Amino acid sequence: MLDHTKARPSLREGFGARERDAVQTRPAKKDKGGSGKLDRQALLLLGVNALFTCANALSGTFVNIYIWKIKNDYALLGWFAVVHQLTMSLTFWLAGKWVKEGNKMNALRIGVLLAAVFYGIVLLLGTRAASYIALLGFVQGISSGLFWLAFNVVYFEITNRDNRDRFNGVAGLLGSVAGMVVPWISGYLITRQSGNAGYRLIFSISLAVFLAGALLTFLLHKRQVDNSYDWRGGFRGIRKRDNPWRIIGLAMVAQGLREGIFGFMVALLVYVSTRSEMKIGNFSLYTSAVALASFYLAGRFLKPRYRHWGMFAGVVMLSAFILPLFWGVSYGTLLIFGIGTAMFIPLYTIPSVSIVFDQIGSNEESVRRREEYIIFRELALNAGRFIGTIAFIAVISRSTAPTVINVMLLAFGSSPILVWLLLRRRLATEMRTARS
Repeated sequence: MLDHTKARPSLREGFGARERDAVQTRPAKKDKGGSGKLDRQALLLLGVNALFTCANALSGTFVNIYIWKIKNDYALLGWFAVVHQLTMSLTFWLAGKWVKEGNKMNALRIGVLLAAVFYGIVLLLGTRAASYIALLGFVQGISSGLFWLAFNVVYFEITNRDNRDRFNGVAGLLGSVAGMVVPWISGYLITRQSGNAGYRLIFSISLAVFLAGALLTFLLHKRQVDNSYDWRGGFRGIRKRDNPWRIIGLAMVAQGLREGIFGFMVALLVYVSTRSEMKIGNFSLYTSAVALASFYLAGRFLKPRYRHWGMFAGVVMLSAFILPLFWGVSYGTLLIFGIGTAMFIPLYTIPSVSIVFDQIGSNEESVRRREEYIIFRELALNAGRFIGTIAFIAVISRSTAPTVINVMLLAFGSSPILVWLLLRRRLATEMRTARS
């Protein structure tokens, strides 16, 4: 599975009627039946996320391949990821005040629009794109920072403890559908065109899909603004041993270690092994078909009382499926790795996301500081991604031997085990509470 992954000028005059009345500061209330159903706003947010995911699935994987074909340099792709991570982190922190005290929906829209701008720049640069890695990483980092900060805040406000796992499961399900079909279409279009014409086509389509996603955000209600932004809010309690955010922050750093490398290395390894964009599309088709089923099952059955041992099984198997790469990095072993990852990653990602947002919703003070805690989570994740990517650059600059790469993938790919170890007491407590 291609890891995906994992937070102004007013537009109210033109579209204010669509944003009008539904304003809330707290998470959505539990529905009367207690079934954890998703309301219209949650479904619309899933639609925005689906378009954003589709556009990224169409071109996101192939941007790195495009740059690789221009200049065969692992380290260059690593630096592209580093610039993106640092810019995204800074955007999260600085934009927190805007999202907290201003119109978070505009932040969401601008994040989507800047994603379209990113692909517009790639189209304009053409084969010169490899010489403008810093610019590309900067624009994509701002886009990701604005989109995910606003998205996560709205996601928290729209969902609650009863339907959060369902929302995450549906989001994963839609992401799997996009990951299954869209990269295959991209691979087909690229291989059917001569030269770089196929890349220009899919980048253009992505630009259009991002614009459609931005338009869909106007159907989401405006969220109420309350409280002031605390620049150090998410970090105040991490020095205290009994503060839950201390452990959660360390767990998010550990989670980022894997994401920093696997976010771009898996597809690149498939291309380096096969020299075929169509093979990347097929790889995504097979692995995402498995993820489609696994996210569906996890979304339905992975309740809080099962998270403890479910997540343990997931993290162990994620690490185990890296081992086939030591037999040789080929399309076959990569497919074994990808399918295994697709089968078990929902057991890892759904609890790791839900436990953070459940903690935010645990008391009134946390709810009031939800933006600060969401920013704290993302900064911790990006710290882990940064550490992982810098380590990758340091290693790859010395040796690109398959054994060296495999050892590095196993070391950082096993970081989910550390995430489980850090969260195991919290997971165990939730299990006992749910069963009592």
